[in-house]
Amino acid sequence: MRKLLVLGVFACLASCTEEISIDVEEGDPMVGIEASFTNELKQHEAILSYTTGFYDKDNIQMVSGATVYVTDGVDTVYYREDAERKGHYFTDLVAGRKNTLYRLCVDVPEANGEVQHLFAESFMPDNVDVIDSLVIKPYNGANDTVPTVIFGDTLEWVYPYFMSLPDPNIVYMPLIAKNDTILNDSLTKRMMIPVGGYAGFYINGPEMQEANKEIPVHMFHKAELKRGDRIRVEFYSIPSDYLVFIYSVMMSSGSNPMMGAPANVNTNIQPNGRGVGWFLTTSVVKVETVFEDKY
Repeated sequence: MRKLLVLGVFACLASCTEEISIDVEEGDPMVGIEASFTNELKQHEAILSYTTGFYDKDNIQMVSGATVYVTDGVDTVYYREDAERKGHYFTDLVAGRKNTLYRLCVDVPEANGEVQHLFAESFMPDNVDVIDSLVIKPYNGANDTVPTVIFGDTLEWVYPYFMSLPDPNIVYMPLIAKNDTILNDSLTKRMMIPVGGYAGFYINGPEMQEANKEIPVHMFHKAELKRGDRIRVEFYSIPSDYLVFIYSVMMSSGSNPMMGAPANVNTNIQPNGRGVGWFLTTSVVKVETVFEDKY
């Protein structure tokens, strides 16, 4: 993801096509950082690589030998590089704390003997203590915008039930797993739930059902499910600036011309213009259910 000079091209319908090669102005390589730190007791990961040219996406050079750590101003946690996977750094088993500001520091040795200092700050937001239950069922409300059948196959929607936090600015990001396989792991497949006016409500409870305002977090084609499948929802409470980052990734990815031109997306890596990527802190709560085909 280098700085790009983007040329917008609008193509008219024609009887022939011609391959077009766009001359993209390339900048110097920057350090790309994908790092996370959560309140889960686990090994947290940071991935470091150098950016590549627009037409050279398959030639990724990892950043090895860096010093990587996270601190809250009192405690410091170091990431250590994996011996077999260069550029992948892991902590020991450790858990972060909700409602805490963390600073990621990355020191990258350069060929001239100097060290490039990069950093990012992220506040780990609060999260609900528990998701009470998870229900998989067809949508049976009066909301015409929610389909119940696609291509002749009925749809099963996934509904979490929980007491949302009173803060309307908190955004929940659900990751969905089927039999322990995450289905929306890609950044372009993420779903966000800013509950807004329903902050402090019991989500998907009687009040919301009466108003036909239930909030599903995923849908399955009925043919994709069989009795006994384990469905898990991991609710990540994310900072609001990460929401903007995800949307910018979505709008600059894919082949749909309505999704915008390829360009560098938002980053919280500093100093500005020296690095790209994101340092994410998030608190996590999980719930799992077994599909029983009751509906």
